[in-house]
Amino acid sequence: MTIITHSPMETEHLAEKLASQLKPGDVIAFLGGLGAGKTAFTRGLARGLGVCEPVTSPTYTIVNEYTSGKIPLFHFDMYRLTSSEELFEIGWEDYLARGGVCAVEWSETVADALENPICVQIEPVQGEEEARRITITGGMDFESIGV
Repeated sequence: MTIITHSPMETEHLAEKLASQLKPGDVIAFLGGLGAGKTAFTRGLARGLGVCEPVTSPTYTIVNEYTSGKIPLFHFDMYRLTSSEELFEIGWEDYLARGGVCAVEWSETVADALENPICVQIEPVQGEEEARRITITGGMDFESIGV
């Protein structure tokens, strides 16, 4: 499925709707460059999961944990990692076992460690500053949520 959003708010709203389909153990693998909207998408996921805390980029912490929602959300940034081996060193399997949703920015760095992720590719739309082309593949029933 590919959708064009025209603002960060629309991107968040799309993600919020998709969150209704998520279940414990799901992995969201983000693909997209700097400033593409991965954290905005994660803010929407968090809102859809009932998370109360503010969502920020985990660039310097590697992972931010949000546990106030109906399902925990673990927001990873793999930009500073060089391999999936490092992902396992920070406790990836423990996060999967905790029954949350794992949202992984810069997932291409650790792609070999992600089993059956829901892939979310976010790209700027040329000529429209805030517009994004969002392509989502795997694990979602889009019609049941009206997307």
